[in-house]
Amino acid sequence: MQNSINSHLPSEHRRFQTKVKGLLALVAVSFFALLSNPAAAQLPDFTSLVKNNEAAVVNISTTSEPKSRSSIPGRPGGDERLEEFYRFFGPPGGNGGPRGGQPRNPNRSLGSGFIIAKDGYVLTNNHVVDDADEIIVRTSDRREYEATLVGADPRSDLALLKIESKAEFPVLKMGNFDDVEVGQWVLAIGSPFGFDYSVTAGIVSAKGRSLSNPRTGNYVPFIQTDVAINPGNSGGPLFNLDGEVVGINSQIYSNSGGFMGVSFAIPIDIAMDVVDQLKDNGRVSRGWLGVEILELTKDLAEGFGLDRPQGALVTRVLKDSPAEKGGLLDEDIILEFNGDEIPRASDLPHFVGRAPVGEASKVIVMREGKKVKLKVTIGELPENPQLQRLGSRSNAQENTFGLTVGAVSPQVSRELGIDTGVEVFAVEGIAQSAGFAVGDVILRMRGQKVDDLDKFKEIADLIKPGQVVPVKIQRQQRSLYLALKVPSDKK
Repeated sequence: MQNSINSHLPSEHRRFQTKVKGLLALVAVSFFALLSNPAAAQLPDFTSLVKNNEAAVVNISTTSEPKSRSSIPGRPGGDERLEEFYRFFGPPGGNGGPRGGQPRNPNRSLGSGFIIAKDGYVLTNNHVVDDADEIIVRTSDRREYEATLVGADPRSDLALLKIESKAEFPVLKMGNFDDVEVGQWVLAIGSPFGFDYSVTAGIVSAKGRSLSNPRTGNYVPFIQTDVAINPGNSGGPLFNLDGEVVGINSQIYSNSGGFMGVSFAIPIDIAMDVVDQLKDNGRVSRGWLGVEILELTKDLAEGFGLDRPQGALVTRVLKDSPAEKGGLLDEDIILEFNGDEIPRASDLPHFVGRAPVGEASKVIVMREGKKVKLKVTIGELPENPQLQRLGSRSNAQENTFGLTVGAVSPQVSRELGIDTGVEVFAVEGIAQSAGFAVGDVILRMRGQKVDDLDKFKEIADLIKPGQVVPVKIQRQQRSLYLALKVPSDKK
């Protein structure tokens, strides 16, 4: 038996050697394939890209007068713009003045930007320069310039600055958002935490991300990346490997205030459209449809006869809006807008916002199981849609306080469990300053119960110039009191 086993060893050994040689040959082929393909053999080299472009990236510092304690985010009366900023970047650290009513130091902020024209136009984020009393732009050669604000667009969080100098400035080359691919390499240059000209790299994680903002709306299809972005990077450029700017680093999503692997950039195409409008008109005009929409769930989609969730479900068509005039109805599902498919409800504002105002747009909706083609003449988005988003109502009453009120709708009455009061349809003037919002229900004024529109008018007529009137309101599930301060010169 022993001799029989030994007689088989040489052949088994030869077979083993053959397998090893085969594996070595495969490894050798793979190795030489990597050597012949530099892109696969090594990671990108960013050194030339940085050297060729860093001179056009700038550091931006601002100074502004300190706000009162009531304006600190998280306190009553806090600025929603700062609240939105700190939601992504975390609270300010240690820069406040001494307590106890002593004078506070000026507020200072740091950010980034980049030069887009040889004569000194600089693009950055609006939240970097918002409410600034002084804006200083520092270039890579350590020169400093005082910049003026040409214009800003809070809805896209963009601002255009201008610095004056006889010299020509280096500029960056603009890319194209449509050419950006998920998975491609991108690079950022900025000043995180004040460390000038820091370079970070990563890949594009997704395109067309919607970050809903109740104050500014949802008009930017963000580029999501895993590039390390931190406070101070805001407003800086996001490059592709060709050295073209494809985005403007704007936000991070974080529970700690620091980078956690998810950051967002504004597509450069949208940014340059904003720049052109700010240069020409000093403001940005956007398209407005005038509908309230909802994301479809699987069950809702099935109930409306769709094979999968897609499109934007219209839950309300605003009165006198372009949508109403164009024939859109409640429960329509918007599937296409000007030839672009609407995969999700959050995608619709991106397309509507960029549609030409005053021109007809083609809209395809699903209505009662059938596709219907409509033409809607797009209107201009109101300056503050939150203050006028419900449009006009046939029973509405206006007054000198800046409130437009009407009878409480049955739906609101059911949702809030109330059967008295008047509903706020639009807000401006001193009512806006007092903190009123569309959708509030006024329950009491001047110590009296507001039963209906007639009672509201009766109480309002008794209010005299210079008075401060306490007003009880119902806002969603909360009862609040607001102080309506009537100017002494009220007529």
